[in-house]
Amino acid sequence: MGQDQRKVTAVYPGSFDPFTNGHLDLIERSTHLFDHLIVAILRNETKRPLFSVAERVVMIEEVIEDLRFPNVEVDSFEGLLVDYATRKGATVLIRGIRAISDYEYELQMALMNRRLQPAIETVFLMASEAYSFISSRLVKEVAGLGGNVSGLVPPVVEARLRKKLQGA
Repeated sequence: MGQDQRKVTAVYPGSFDPFTNGHLDLIERSTHLFDHLIVAILRNETKRPLFSVAERVVMIEEVIEDLRFPNVEVDSFEGLLVDYATRKGATVLIRGIRAISDYEYELQMALMNRRLQPAIETVFLMASEAYSFISSRLVKEVAGLGGNVSGLVPPVVEARLRKKLQGA
């Protein structure tokens, strides 16, 4: 019997506003698990994002390019995640779990996604301990109050965060 040559595409969705080292950690770990990874930025203007979708795409692409992840692409979408994943030929959704509170919400989402599209599986990755407390919301809050966020976000993101908040 020959080995299954099927390529597995995974989607890692999120708002990534801003992109953190926790996000980067999950991307790096996912590149070893899947043949192709799509980092998919949800277009949701009702959340009042700090960075536009275009700005987030550029920031993430710069970080990915610097680290030379050849099997990662950055994209954006709106609407149902499972519809987007189906269009992209993905069979896996990646979700990061930092705490029990994340798990409850993510489990509900995973079960709904399975009901909507049974062919797509959700894979939960535990946050590395060093990043388990980091959230985009917390990073924005600390940076907005003048706190130091180095080590919480990639340097490219930190620079753009400072510039964006100084202009606000």
